Amino acid sequence: MRRTLPFLLAVFALPAHAVDVMSVNKPSPFEYDFEANTKAWSELQNQLPPYPRRENFIAIPLGNRFGNRFYVDYNSVSADQDGVVRYGVVVESPSGAQTVSFEGMRCETGERKIYAFGHPGKDGANTWSRNRYARWEAIQGRTLNDFRSELYSHYFCTVNGAARLADIQHKLKSGGEYDN
Repeated sequence: MRRTLPFLLAVFALPAHAVDVMSVNKPSPFEYDFEANTKAWSELQNQLPPYPRRENFIAIPLGNRFGNRFYVDYNSVSADQDGVVRYGVVVESPSGAQTVSFEGMRCETGERKIYAFGHPGKDGANTWSRNRYARWEAIQGRTLNDFRSELYSHYFCTVNGAARLADIQHKLKSGGEYDN
């Protein structure tokens, strides 16, 4: 009898424990309702803006950390309904060589995407070529050329997602979030 009682207790307790384990993996009714009502994010199709012109460049100061200079093309900046801030950016080396791209920043997820690359042409006939490998990638902070992290933190994004276009334009003209 002494051996039978612990055996019977173990046999009857095991199914009760198994039921508890199985119920842990089930979402609560609240979680289920919440997840069922969320809409999947959908990226808007975008048009490439006109090629950036020097008179529309807004410098993004990063201090004396870099030799390169970083500019946002003010006229290309948009804050769209899909929560993506799109903008033209120019990276200029100390020798004057430029890398031009049209990019998007998804503030909600901290990601960025390069839509197109700029190609200088003869006699000012500059063109864009779409990035065939465009995909959303995490914004990397504390890297050598962390201008995207600067744009994310001080110009384009808020704790609620993308800033309003008017606020972004004000920040670009005033030098970032901390300047008035």
